Amino acid sequence: MYEDTERCVRAVQSKDARFDGWFFTAVLTTRIYCRPSCPVVPPKPRNMSFYPSAAAAQQAGFRACKRCRPDATPGSPEWNERADLVARAMRLIKDGVIDRDGVPGLAARLGYSTRQVERQLRAELGAGPLALARAQRAQAARLLIETSTLSMAEVAFAAGFSSIRSFNDTVLMVFGLPPTELRRRSQPQAAAGSLALRLPYRQPLCPDNLFGHLVATSVPGVEEWRSGAFRRTLRLPHGHGIVELRPTPAAYIDCRMTVSDLRDLTTAINRCRWMLDLDADPDAVDEQLGADPVLEPLVRKNPGRRVPHTVDGAEFAVRAMLGQQVSTAAARTHAARLVTAHGTPVSDPGGGLTHLFPEPADLAELDPATVAFPKKRQAALNGLIGALARGDLDLSPGSDWQKTRADLAALPGIGPWTVETIAMRALADPDAFTATDLGVKLAAGALGLPTTPMALTRHSASWRPWRAYAVQHLWATGDHPINHMPTADVVAAPPAPARAAAVATAT
Repeated sequence: MYEDTERCVRAVQSKDARFDGWFFTAVLTTRIYCRPSCPVVPPKPRNMSFYPSAAAAQQAGFRACKRCRPDATPGSPEWNERADLVARAMRLIKDGVIDRDGVPGLAARLGYSTRQVERQLRAELGAGPLALARAQRAQAARLLIETSTLSMAEVAFAAGFSSIRSFNDTVLMVFGLPPTELRRRSQPQAAAGSLALRLPYRQPLCPDNLFGHLVATSVPGVEEWRSGAFRRTLRLPHGHGIVELRPTPAAYIDCRMTVSDLRDLTTAINRCRWMLDLDADPDAVDEQLGADPVLEPLVRKNPGRRVPHTVDGAEFAVRAMLGQQVSTAAARTHAARLVTAHGTPVSDPGGGLTHLFPEPADLAELDPATVAFPKKRQAALNGLIGALARGDLDLSPGSDWQKTRADLAALPGIGPWTVETIAMRALADPDAFTATDLGVKLAAGALGLPTTPMALTRHSASWRPWRAYAVQHLWATGDHPINHMPTADVVAAPPAPARAAAVATAT
């Protein structure tokens, strides 16, 4: 979009917040860059220049505006809508791959050479992978400076900088202030190791199905709803974390986070944004779905529905298998037993969280008695766990959606419902469509839509590429708990002992 100068100028002149994150406005006279909705008087069009990323604006010698804080905008929705190389690279960079594995590690995950990755990112974003990662480190540094009482050396290390000098130079260049001055102006109150921050999003947002779904399907000990907030444990590259996410009337989610290793801060924040689908463009989604006369009343009633995703693709794939052909309550019980038997214990002074969800390697020797499944379903679950443990399945943010679908479908016991559910929730494919889902079929019948999977899939062609969002609207026609935010706490309860493995739980 940044190449459409006329459209960008109109967005800046109208201070249109819908375009925040889509592009950045650089002011040639002041040498600062802003978000489109910056509250200051817009510059003359001849003094504007537009960039596709904050990193590109920084590389061109512009610093971030102190008024509108362009580094705190929602991310570009493009990276969650597309499945090409650039979009996959951006999702991995946001997940901290370059800080952990460098550019060669990024390229290896994508299956391309470092030269190809560098060339394509520069062509589309005006900056290479190192510059994009550096911009992300600068944002993480600002969060730590303003919200924690860590020393500056600790902040530099936690944000991913290799030296204090690089940290100081970057903060001064990007924000126009040295780190000590940023802290003096913010007066942080948070304790060391703990963060209180805001996760911005594009309005509108419908929190009912977003938090309702996460809570209704929550795994006891790993997730809970306490005092009006969704809380869960996080397995992170260098340790673990606990996050508390609370919806607010303003255009942000209140986030309180504790991590055992501050190097995981950026990854943890971005995984929470991913889980809540906060970088979505609700206007584009609602405009497309609202064009269907059947969906239009649903969209008008609850605009801004998001798709609840996950913080860990492998975890969700196992949970999806546990949820095949059983009730939501039964799936939670099965998952709770796995967690109790194989999860990593954690301490949660602020609530009742007890474990990290087990990694695939932890489940490699799964006792059939742990999950009361028939033999065929037990074998299918073990097949999935084995594929995940061997690395045969890529469920990371940078995965190739279609290849992963094919790899899933090739495993025994995994049908279209499981494939599309994982594509929707773990891969965050906005066009994933569970045409065989019972709730979708019941909603389709009540609305006068086709109910057979083939006919409904044909009808849904006009909803593309937002069919995952259409599913949320269809589900919302029912009175299932996934559609409602809880009014009371939903906290951990000890799972009931597993029954004999030969007892089927299918309903």
